[in-house]
Amino acid sequence: MTRTGYHRTSPLGEMTIEPLDATAEAEQLHAWITHPRAVFWGMPTADIPTVQREYQRIEADPHHHAWLGRLANIPLFLAESYDPAHSELAGHYPVQAGDVGMHVLVAPPDRPRHGLTSAVMRTVMEFLFADPRHQRVVVEPDVRNTAIAAKNAAAGFVVAGEIRLSDKVARLSFCTRSDYAASSLAREAL
Repeated sequence: MTRTGYHRTSPLGEMTIEPLDATAEAEQLHAWITHPRAVFWGMPTADIPTVQREYQRIEADPHHHAWLGRLANIPLFLAESYDPAHSELAGHYPVQAGDVGMHVLVAPPDRPRHGLTSAVMRTVMEFLFADPRHQRVVVEPDVRNTAIAAKNAAAGFVVAGEIRLSDKVARLSFCTRSDYAASSLAREAL
């Protein structure tokens, strides 16, 4: 994946995605990742240096990328993309050429905004599918995370089954380009 920026105009405003600067954004990331709403991100008690080291490790990994998303130039979400063939997932399913893994974390809201999480999800899916090498998005959310399960279903993900990863029992799911194009998320005006 190239590390160039991406932008999409949504009814909520201009959404952009750029490579994450782990050093510059460490404090912001820490606030998002340790917020009680981010319990499934897996770092609820991490301190700022731990968060910074984790994202510096990702910056140095040629198979894993972290992205900062903004709405109207204000930091709003964290996205990660990775090559499943170089992850723990490779031991759980036959990775196909064109598979790309995804993680998304939306910042804790300062006020309710209808459709915000769906708009972020759509932006990240379209960002990933903007790369012609990506044919299928792979996710592995914690089975207890019912909110993301509903969001994934709206985006066209199909659950393949549960798998035991090192830090959770996960719901392995896939979304092809055609699954996404036919999904309610892709057809909504978000």
